[in-house]
Amino acid sequence: MRAKHFLLICVVAVFAACRSARVATTQPASVGSIRFHDEYIIPHAAVFDGTRVGGLSGIDYDAVRNNYYMICDDRSYYNASRFYTADIRLNGYKIDTCIFTAVTSLRKPAGDTFRLKEADPEAMRYLGTKDLLVWSSEGEREIKGDKKSLIDPWVWLSRRDGRFVDSFRLPANMRMQATPAGPRQNGTFEGLGFADNQRTLWVSVEEPLYEDGPRANINDTSAIVRFIKFDVATRQPTAQFAYRVDPVPNKPKPENAYRINGIPDILPLGNDRFLVMERAFSVGIEGTVIRIYLADANGATDVSTIPSLQGKTDVQLIRKHLLFDMETMGRYIDNVEGMTFGPRLPNGHASLLLIADDNFDKEEVSQLFLFEVLP
Repeated sequence: MRAKHFLLICVVAVFAACRSARVATTQPASVGSIRFHDEYIIPHAAVFDGTRVGGLSGIDYDAVRNNYYMICDDRSYYNASRFYTADIRLNGYKIDTCIFTAVTSLRKPAGDTFRLKEADPEAMRYLGTKDLLVWSSEGEREIKGDKKSLIDPWVWLSRRDGRFVDSFRLPANMRMQATPAGPRQNGTFEGLGFADNQRTLWVSVEEPLYEDGPRANINDTSAIVRFIKFDVATRQPTAQFAYRVDPVPNKPKPENAYRINGIPDILPLGNDRFLVMERAFSVGIEGTVIRIYLADANGATDVSTIPSLQGKTDVQLIRKHLLFDMETMGRYIDNVEGMTFGPRLPNGHASLLLIADDNFDKEEVSQLFLFEVLP
């Protein structure tokens, strides 16, 4: 073998190894249970690089760089829509500190940043096979008399510098409507996750489409939301599946006040299995109710061609069973919205980190929670 040919093979091998490293994952092979270890509070209204830190509604771990991406749901009220890069340092089974290392403005296809209320960022994941980020916006459905503001939700691919690369095609039933049809305001694309070695993207819808029935309520088991499955290579939706959300657990005070239960995030396990976070809130009740479920879409019905799921009895739903209820932790739980697997713990088990969105409200708290994943 000639030396230059040998050199070429070595270069190719090194390149392939680097590409392989970029899909490094700390996803556990199985999840039997999770164990709480620590809580860390990010200071309220902290300022980093001229921006107000808060509204942290999604988190994802980059195992290659050993850092985290946290998307901010600021609709350009305080600063242009953005995400943060952070170094969350663990010391054994504790969170030692969270250090913000960069802030990056999200950009539109033309390269400009978002103006007020143009984007509602909610979730972000790192696509290691392409060294890109995928992120979602919930869109806008504001109807006030004759005034209508309709912005479709989206899932976009961006570079790590925030610049737009491409978009995933939006299914027709996910477009905002002026009539009671399609997605609800502030109830669309909250959860994202890659499966099948990052060849598949799953997107969860937070609340039921109008056609699929009412929102979650007290003693009401009729709330059905959809999960959308996309092919990453083609950016096309390939299927939709139905998931039943639990009733709202606590009556609000007063009883006719706002209440909600929906899905703020999902975390795929392999191809058709997930951790699913359900978050419930009722006005007048302190904190939120956060429950994490193990869910399985294997054998579930593809409902992409079914216009309405209301009253459907011949649809196989995504199966679920309760993994962890954060009420058992015996502490205040704020508006938890994001979760990610993190680095391995000293015993070799996977870590799971959750983050709470403080909504830029001084009465709320940006919390980080550290869990251990037990097989």
